[in-house]
Amino acid sequence: MSSRASFIFLCFFSFLTCFKVSAQNQDHTYLYHICPNTTTYSGNSTYLTNLRTVLASLSSRNSPYSTGFQNATAGKAPDRVTGLFLCRGDLSPEVCRRCVTFAVNDTFNRCPKERVVVVYYDECMLRYSNESILSTLSTGGGMYMWNNQNVTSNQLDQFKDLVASTMNQAATEAANSPRKFSARTANFTRLRSLYGLVQCTPDLTRQDCLSCLQQSINQLPTDKIGGRFIMHSCNSRYELYAFYNESAITIPSPPPPPPRPVSAPPVSAPPRPGKGGNSNVLVVAIVVPIVVAVLLFIAGYCFLAKRAKKSYDTTSAYDGDDITTADSLQLDYRKIQTATDDFAASNKIGQGGFGEVYKGTLTDGTEVAVKRLSKSSGQGEVEFKNEVVVVAKLQHRNLVKLLGFCLDGEERLLVYDYVPNKSLDFFLFDPAKQGQLDWTRRYKIIGGVARGILYLHQDSRLTIIHRDLKASNILLDADMNPKIADFGMARIFGLDQTQENTSRIVGTYGYMSPEYAMHGQYSMKSDIYSFGVLVLEIISGKKNSSFYQTDGAHDLVSYAWRLWSNGTPSELVDPAIADSFQRNEVVRCVHIGLLCVQEDPAERPTLSSIVMMLTSNTVTLPVPRQPGLFFQSRIGKDPLDTDQFSTTRSLIGSVDDATITDLYPR
Repeated sequence: MSSRASFIFLCFFSFLTCFKVSAQNQDHTYLYHICPNTTTYSGNSTYLTNLRTVLASLSSRNSPYSTGFQNATAGKAPDRVTGLFLCRGDLSPEVCRRCVTFAVNDTFNRCPKERVVVVYYDECMLRYSNESILSTLSTGGGMYMWNNQNVTSNQLDQFKDLVASTMNQAATEAANSPRKFSARTANFTRLRSLYGLVQCTPDLTRQDCLSCLQQSINQLPTDKIGGRFIMHSCNSRYELYAFYNESAITIPSPPPPPPRPVSAPPVSAPPRPGKGGNSNVLVVAIVVPIVVAVLLFIAGYCFLAKRAKKSYDTTSAYDGDDITTADSLQLDYRKIQTATDDFAASNKIGQGGFGEVYKGTLTDGTEVAVKRLSKSSGQGEVEFKNEVVVVAKLQHRNLVKLLGFCLDGEERLLVYDYVPNKSLDFFLFDPAKQGQLDWTRRYKIIGGVARGILYLHQDSRLTIIHRDLKASNILLDADMNPKIADFGMARIFGLDQTQENTSRIVGTYGYMSPEYAMHGQYSMKSDIYSFGVLVLEIISGKKNSSFYQTDGAHDLVSYAWRLWSNGTPSELVDPAIADSFQRNEVVRCVHIGLLCVQEDPAERPTLSSIVMMLTSNTVTLPVPRQPGLFFQSRIGKDPLDTDQFSTTRSLIGSVDDATITDLYPR
């Protein structure tokens, strides 16, 4: 071969090598992680030694990556460490090994001192704990991801049915397979196919795997053209494009060669090409088109992959998120002014502690809620933009989504998704509307609020304490799904600002935990107390802070405790739903509500435990003690009688009253 031909092949080989290295660097797409700081270990501890032993075993080249799953255990209780990894079922052993090795190194950056850790990537999951996690179904750590594009309304029912049937068939296949993995395709339209993938950790039993996958599939956002739901023990995903390696899952058998005629003459070898210039021309003529075709294919693939990645929305703020700068969120003031008809009084839908709320309609028909902040925040422009970016990254299906902001002189505007069904209190405490919230919807609202607060407390990058969780801060979308509002206002408006311009205590009577109301001490357990009160309100249809004395009870919490102590918790149920509620679910929710309002914050469950209590009937609930009670004076004064509390009014619209939320980086 001539020197020119050798040079061309060398360039082609170098290009492919560089592309392979680049592709390897893109193998590991971080999704999110969970590492609650409730249990930690110290440096040079026995736990750390055992952890390094486990991680070294999992990332060892001798680990059986061909199965995509492995576990390891080291040490004895209480310093025992159990770890496992799970790779996506269509990946090669080499890609699996690289992802696990990357995850082992990455986990110390994301969770440097936590004993319980789960780190998710698109290609693999790494999990370890000081508790037994093998052969144990765990539906914690739920995370939604979805494509921004909606399914068209005329195809929605057909699409939902197709997703449900395809994914459930895949779930049955996965549960019955040794690897607990399955992927399927189905025709959606003449030109588009649906691709679905489900997977469990192979240590689960058939029944546990099927149960886990059914829960995951039921949470899929099937109004979108793509979505996934991930839990500790299983995950499910569907798309309208092939997001997995089809050939690694189903390898079609090659067609048999055509029969050779008996009389066919033997095939002679082609004549050898001539020497000199003819050889060079032939080599160039073959190599150049191949190189050009490969380049075009790679460029097209990278473009489509980048486009697909940009269109994907996720509930967790993670590295690679499109929301990286304030510029991507800043909106034009004149467009918002036009959308709200110059903030016309007829478009005003609420008055909160930090400003007024208006309904608006953008030029593309999108309905939005615009919060017009008062002009006394005291924040500079740069600080305001930074805080908006932080809050905009907090995305979850049970949180109101911040779409953008506007700065124009002294004007500070926040633009949210419009939530059409107003707030929970609009229905819950109105005798004429209570009947629209049957028990099924109320139970769904309780679960949705729990998942939203769990995300704020644990699953986001920041530890977020709402501090004003209440019925008027729970908005309801068109399907009556709950959306928590005002979870980031303190970041945006300024930490010292409240509705009544006092920085002592912020919140609403009836929802405050005793330690917060009396001493100003707040934590995640303060939100747990508020959640417990909210659960009891949802069950009873009565507002805690305006509860009138019944059987000697001063408020709803003490009344619920009285009924529980008397063995009649179902008497708490709102008469408007007396004919539709499930007694076992109601009793369990009353039980959970009373656990949340315990006087000692340490005795209140975490949100992860609460979600497990709500989704699994096999979890044994502790016996509640008498709640911590704090009675509101009728004149609304601070218990120390030195200052008034800042109270908030109910909002009749999409974005609710003001609140103070503290955020801490993990």
